[in-house]
Amino acid sequence: MTQEMRRTLGVFDAVVIGLGSMVGAGIFVALAPAAKAAGSGELLLAGLALAAVVAYCNAMASARLAALYPASGGTYVYGRERLGPFWGYLAGWGFVVGKTASCAAMALTVGAYAWPGQTHAVAVAAVVALTAVNYGGVQKSTWLTRAIVAVVLAVLAAVVVVCVAGADGPSVGSGARGSGIGGVLQAAGLLFFAFAGYARIATLGEEVRDPARTIPRAVPLALGIALAVYACVAGAVLSVLGAGGLGAATAPLADAVRAAGVPELAPVVRVGAAVAALGSLLALILGVSRTTLAMARDGRLPGALAAVHPRFQVPHRAELAVGAVVAVVAATVDVRGAIGFSSFGVLVYYAIANASAWTLGSVRVRVLAVGGLVGCVALALALPVSSVVAGAGVLAVGAGAYGVRRFRAGAAAS
Repeated sequence: MTQEMRRTLGVFDAVVIGLGSMVGAGIFVALAPAAKAAGSGELLLAGLALAAVVAYCNAMASARLAALYPASGGTYVYGRERLGPFWGYLAGWGFVVGKTASCAAMALTVGAYAWPGQTHAVAVAAVVALTAVNYGGVQKSTWLTRAIVAVVLAVLAAVVVVCVAGADGPSVGSGARGSGIGGVLQAAGLLFFAFAGYARIATLGEEVRDPARTIPRAVPLALGIALAVYACVAGAVLSVLGAGGLGAATAPLADAVRAAGVPELAPVVRVGAAVAALGSLLALILGVSRTTLAMARDGRLPGALAAVHPRFQVPHRAELAVGAVVAVVAATVDVRGAIGFSSFGVLVYYAIANASAWTLGSVRVRVLAVGGLVGCVALALALPVSSVVAGAGVLAVGAGAYGVRRFRAGAAAS
């Protein structure tokens, strides 16, 4: 008999987990490449707004589906139930691969801010430590996430205040020419990397109390708070760096407080960035392990990964496997390249979520589902060519593996 996990998370806990994923390292690393793609402050903010609209459509689709299917796995479960086994598998594959890249990016961000000379070593150590925290149970993870979110919000508030007070330099629109609609789309695709954390609430559906009520409330609430924070930070940083300075920055928030005339705050920002990345990494490992659990239960991944620890009530083998893979990737990849690759995989995941939501029948849900589906496809194709090619190749490998398994199963049955 399949082991079930304990339902312990309420609305507040679910919102905190979502915020721990969204208001994390994304705001510290994604603004610079997005500003470079947009080419101007106005277009960067337009890209932020577009990413938020697509994220909202996706959030509503995920919330409706999670209320109907309150089990671990998120869109892997929804696609399987509403569209068929292949689409569920493809969603799960895209999520696991894309979010593994996200985990590596977050771990490398910890290393880059905490100890720049030993980035990869610190990244691997962070993965090992947070895998151990998750192994101890979701409530321990939630309490740590609360503390991390509080620290990060305090640091971001300080950055906004300092930048607004010292904003006598470039305006939001100065420093570079705009890149047009293509720049807006690519900026939105890169910024979507920072918004995608609300999925963590849905993937924890089996551990949420009263999921039909909790999940639809927690998802848009977490998304709205994250959008407000991002808009404030982006506007404040642009007010002192301009789009050109932001696009060229390697540590944009630290550079912004220096430009605003408060260099002594830069070390605090560096600590905040490392803590934010830890929060994102904690929640990411949590979500990837739950999707791995769901796929293992269905035989799409090795069945041993479906085990739930009898004491801690967590998918301990899945968490250990995910932690091991992320540690290897974090030891070998580049942080900025991981962002585009992750965004592609996650946008495919949400495209399938919106297609699944279309089948629910409600007119309002269908309108949002179409908007989300079109938005996901547009943003995915607007990402850098290398990210699109690599992402499509990895999805093709996953689809091929699925086909081979189906062929072998059919041959064995006959």
